[in-house]
Amino acid sequence: MYQSYGSQGGYGGEAPVEEFEDEEEFEGKKQGQLSCWGNQQSMNLNPLILTNITGSPYFKVQLFNIKTYHEVIDEIYYKVDHLEPWERGSRKTSGQTGMCGGVRGVGAGGIVSSAYCLLYKLYTLKLTRKQVTGLLVHCDSPFIRGLGFMYLRYTQTPSDLMGWFEEYLDDPEEIDPKAGGGKKMTMGEMAKSMLVKLEWFDTRFPRIPVNVQKQINASLGQRLTQGNDRNDEAQNRNDEALNRPSPNSRGKSPVNPLSRNSSDVSRRQDNDKKGQRSYSGDPSSKSRDRRSMSRDRRSRSKETSKSRDRKSREQRSRSRDRRHRDESKNGGKKDRNRGHKSHRRSRSRSKDSHRNEKRHDETSRDDFADELRQYSEHRKTSHKKRRSKSRSRDRR
Repeated sequence: MYQSYGSQGGYGGEAPVEEFEDEEEFEGKKQGQLSCWGNQQSMNLNPLILTNITGSPYFKVQLFNIKTYHEVIDEIYYKVDHLEPWERGSRKTSGQTGMCGGVRGVGAGGIVSSAYCLLYKLYTLKLTRKQVTGLLVHCDSPFIRGLGFMYLRYTQTPSDLMGWFEEYLDDPEEIDPKAGGGKKMTMGEMAKSMLVKLEWFDTRFPRIPVNVQKQINASLGQRLTQGNDRNDEAQNRNDEALNRPSPNSRGKSPVNPLSRNSSDVSRRQDNDKKGQRSYSGDPSSKSRDRRSMSRDRRSRSKETSKSRDRKSREQRSRSRDRRHRDESKNGGKKDRNRGHKSHRRSRSRSKDSHRNEKRHDETSRDDFADELRQYSEHRKTSHKKRRSKSRSRDRR
């Protein structure tokens, strides 16, 4: 019996090993193993989390008896329901300040989650590329896939992360990594957040160098623009397919079924289809079709003219009815004002009449002044005669 090369666990604890039946299987396993970037003993985990993992009864007792990759997969399927490092409500960071609280994870510990215990158990098995790929594409539970992405984020070199994650950035499968639920996301969104952000709930992933992070951000931005372009092209294709006329329409504009005149247009199109005949090579049939089409046009024009005459007659009858109603209402007023002229005069006539009236007033005034003058003269002459007669009497 051969054993895989031992790896020292965190803080001096010896990690569990996997047994192999023959030397060839052991050599093949050793050649296909993925190397770990960074700290080989701690798997780049936070020291407080690693201490709680190695000291937990679940890791020391239950996971100690698990020796194979498939047994760990089954344990993940039954035991993992979130991907946080601590169980819900087991770690209290209230009142802690500075280096002792928050996201750094160096404050008071709590009950470490089964997800992180199984993640470290996978690391002790020294997985091969094929086994990690099996984690990423596993179909039984989304948490198996989530632990596969976390394994890559903690152990692989930053320059290789994009090559691993790129295939799954648009994965639509849903996962809720929060303890107790309430933070649903797709698998692609979780993979993007692992590439872009360092924080992961109450801990942090290993830091990515600045130049590598710039390359990752540039590739993500390029994928986003390409996706938008693809969406625009698909939308344009759909619009063209919707706006493309049917072969029976022969260049006619499409009819909107919700428009007011859609029924009339469709009726006309049906009539046109009925009137149209299949063209043959005989010229007499073409002339017959032309004659029938001209007859149809003439009949349509007659119908439109008749409809217009009918409308004009209806409008005239309505105006007559209105006039009769007005006359019946204003009949008393017309009887009273029958002697007066009801027609309106134009402006020029009113001005001429005003001038004539002025002239008539002036002539009448002149006549009256002449009569008054004549009367005063007559009075004077008559008065003189009376006075002369009286004086002659006195003399006598």
